[in-house]
Amino acid sequence: MNLQRPFLHAVSSVCAGAALCAASVALAATPANEASPVVASAASASSLADAGPAYGPELQGFNYPAPVGRFEFTSQGVPLQMAYMDVKPAHANGRTVVLLHGKNFCSATWDATIRRLSDAGYRVIAPDQIGFCKSSKPEHYQYSFQQLARNTHALLESLGVSDVTVVGHSTGGMLAIRYALMYPRETQQLVLVNPIGLEDWKAKGVPSLSVDQWYQRELKTTADGIRRYEQATYYAGQWRADYEPWVQMLAGMYRGPGKQIVAWNSALLYDMIYTQPVFYELGQLQMPTLLLIGQKDTTAIGKDAAPPEVRAKLGHYPELGRAAAKVIPHATLVEFAGLGHAPQMQDPDAFHKALLDGLAAVPANR
Repeated sequence: MNLQRPFLHAVSSVCAGAALCAASVALAATPANEASPVVASAASASSLADAGPAYGPELQGFNYPAPVGRFEFTSQGVPLQMAYMDVKPAHANGRTVVLLHGKNFCSATWDATIRRLSDAGYRVIAPDQIGFCKSSKPEHYQYSFQQLARNTHALLESLGVSDVTVVGHSTGGMLAIRYALMYPRETQQLVLVNPIGLEDWKAKGVPSLSVDQWYQRELKTTADGIRRYEQATYYAGQWRADYEPWVQMLAGMYRGPGKQIVAWNSALLYDMIYTQPVFYELGQLQMPTLLLIGQKDTTAIGKDAAPPEVRAKLGHYPELGRAAAKVIPHATLVEFAGLGHAPQMQDPDAFHKALLDGLAAVPANR
């Protein structure tokens, strides 16, 4: 572990989140042909280069849309804290929704969804997973989707919550699937928003990258790289000013004093995603499952490292979404024709209508 030593002592007291930092890894190495659709507004924004705010390794300095709680627990012999928002509605309908963020996102990026769900009477719990954003970023941790699911379940137990609707976006979709498989009786409904993991990248020929290689890639993260990648993949070539704060949220952790520990945890998380497919277990999901799929999404882990003939077979979300809907026993598929990887951010009105309609289709008590 010689790679860690330069930063372990400098940040030995730091454990914080890199939820968004994953985005930067993927983008730092994204091939030019995937980031090519650059519109004038994004090009203008990119002139900012890497100027911007610097945040701490636990995203200190970046404000969340609701008060942040801290769930303290010990895992793998390490004291950790899991940041979360717990938003209770003015007029409760008796249901609780747990929002699981993606690799390049934080719970804060669910801002609009939290508000819409709360207005509709849902209690909303939105955690930052360990290794991401405002949560601990341990120096040593064996990441697995099972471990993250256990952490999330322990958080919910501490809040006295059991029967939940689990909504997962991107990597959060892989975690949501694992959570639902591990805790089927406590998962009232599963909602997957452009989840990754609907294919096995390794089996399709994406080469393995070592944790050390992921780490070196992560260290090259810049706001400009994040912006270009997100425009091409998340927003189907479009760009708006309201996307920029999320770019700066991620990039700010790489400008701050915890850059190395942020990058290191992100590298460990990428290795988890690549090596722990959920694809083969989709048929075991027995709860009502809502698939909300932007059709312009092309996301695939390690895609840029794959040879052209392999790359061409990856990230075809219209096909992936329909195939998943056939395999998952009680699935409902909603497709967004013009949207990319983050439909909840690209077209909030269309997304939230589909989400609320899908939630309402499942009775409060199954």
